[in-house]
Amino acid sequence: MSKFYSRWKRPLVRSKVLSALAKYPSYVRDLYKYSKMKGAEPIRLVDTYPCLFDKRLTSGIDAHYFYQALWAFKRIRSLAPELHVDVGSDVNFVALLTAITNVHFVDIRPLDACCIENLEVKQASILDMPYGDGSLESVSCLHVAEHIGLGRYGDPLDPLGTRKAAAELTRCLAPGGNLFFSLPVGKQRLCFNAHRIHSPKQIIDYFSTLSLVEFSGADDHKRFMEDIDVDTLGDSRYACGMFWFTKP
Repeated sequence: MSKFYSRWKRPLVRSKVLSALAKYPSYVRDLYKYSKMKGAEPIRLVDTYPCLFDKRLTSGIDAHYFYQALWAFKRIRSLAPELHVDVGSDVNFVALLTAITNVHFVDIRPLDACCIENLEVKQASILDMPYGDGSLESVSCLHVAEHIGLGRYGDPLDPLGTRKAAAELTRCLAPGGNLFFSLPVGKQRLCFNAHRIHSPKQIIDYFSTLSLVEFSGADDHKRFMEDIDVDTLGDSRYACGMFWFTKP
């Protein structure tokens, strides 16, 4: 029950108000101490910029996004496609891909970037891709499909959103083409309207006409595991499953 209340309260305290108030005395002490040091620059109140949450023992990572980007990038680089199409993944991952190949980035919300070599942005839905049947040699869709149909990003509500996204990616993939796909895996459940958790076998069923080349992932303890059995993460709470499929 406590987790339920915390999830509903989270949007109301996104700025971490109470935690911030507790950290301001330390910030003010540092500000005063720095201002009295020899060589200190003049400090105007209007220019102060409190960063209150960065004093940590480790740099910290989002294990899903960190490992999935590394996993997919290495494999795409080794395959060296002439064109790679990414659908809605993290834009930093997309930017790195442009260093090794030509990239199309597809998203319902157009990427606000210009003058990037090897990058073409296409505004479109993952449920209606602007490509012909069997036309794409290389595709990625990382941590996207679990959101489809939940309305979180302005898309229409649809309980079959993830399944339909899988079908559309399958339609566009060329024979012999490669699809790099990831999302949260574990015990199946819906966390409305954030995401769905799918079992790894459920995803393999969604892509039943494709062949699984590799299954990798990051478990609940942020451990990255490559080329593992699909059952390994089946009992997880919120792991990241990374699927490499090819079309026969």
